[in-house]
Amino acid sequence: MKFGILGSGSWGTALAKILTDNGQTINWWNRSETAIEQFKLRHHNPQYLQSARFDINKLVLTSNVEEVIDNSDIIVIAIPSAFAHDVLNKLDNKIFNDKKIVSAIKGILPRQNELLNDYLKDNFNMPLENYFAVLGPCHAEEVAAEKLSYLTFTGIDEQATNEIAAYFKTPYINIVQNKDIYGVQYAAVLKNIYAVGAGIAHGLDYGDNFLSVLIANSADEMAGFLRKAGIINAEVGYIEHKQNAKQTRNNYAASVYLGDLIVTCYSLFSRNRTFGNMIGKGYAVKAAQLEMSMVAEGYNASQCMHILNRKIAAYMPIAETVYKILWQQMPAEEGFKQIELTLV
Repeated sequence: MKFGILGSGSWGTALAKILTDNGQTINWWNRSETAIEQFKLRHHNPQYLQSARFDINKLVLTSNVEEVIDNSDIIVIAIPSAFAHDVLNKLDNKIFNDKKIVSAIKGILPRQNELLNDYLKDNFNMPLENYFAVLGPCHAEEVAAEKLSYLTFTGIDEQATNEIAAYFKTPYINIVQNKDIYGVQYAAVLKNIYAVGAGIAHGLDYGDNFLSVLIANSADEMAGFLRKAGIINAEVGYIEHKQNAKQTRNNYAASVYLGDLIVTCYSLFSRNRTFGNMIGKGYAVKAAQLEMSMVAEGYNASQCMHILNRKIAAYMPIAETVYKILWQQMPAEEGFKQIELTLV
């Protein structure tokens, strides 16, 4: 199988490192010719994860997105969700025929408030059987440092999911699989919103005691949304092991749900926590965005989930308050005084 990667941010770079460490030669799209030339000269991404060194002979670097897709069997899409439409809308609607797509987008596409698989179905007639997603809990910086991390692969074709996941197994990456495409993607969207909230709390000088209660209630809120959305994978204390110990029944308390929420809320590597921390300290949204060199997915996600939840009507006071702080200029102090009253 030949892999192509669309996106050269920190997460795309981390996934490229894993594949090339496993001996794969990859096609890799970067919109900047200057960055490509610097990459070839220095053997590392000049903008992200500079400590991750690459065998340049295992990289086919190009600014031509069609070239990457045409020359690859499996396309890993690691473009920030806010920019995915701009890249994908320019492509021919048959370009993904007979291709497998692995989404590394930990967000929701904002224009239609939809997951990538639904966008690809509507615009490229992509069958769900050819769609997979790779999620955490996993920060790109720890992958670059080769600290033991876990990746979760999801897809409804269990055999194909297993075959794709095998290319990412390394001494520093363990693999978990499930078939819960919608559940894990919505959970990835929501955990970014809650991580922004955790960052705001930190910026407002709340302590760890409050933060632990905030995150616990966020986990409960996430499970409630999933249940209301018809995704029945929100049990706690029940894991059904299959013969393959890496495959378990979907469960929101497992690593891809609760684990990813915890690490995104607590880790200093979390861009959403960092963004929220700046908001809590009094930065305006635009000022915080300009200060950061990476996209905080939780910003757009908060508006997308606010819109989606008009139909689903889940009880989501934490996510709703984060939305109001980011999009309706609610003072952070006022918002968190309201959150305090909802926590149990």
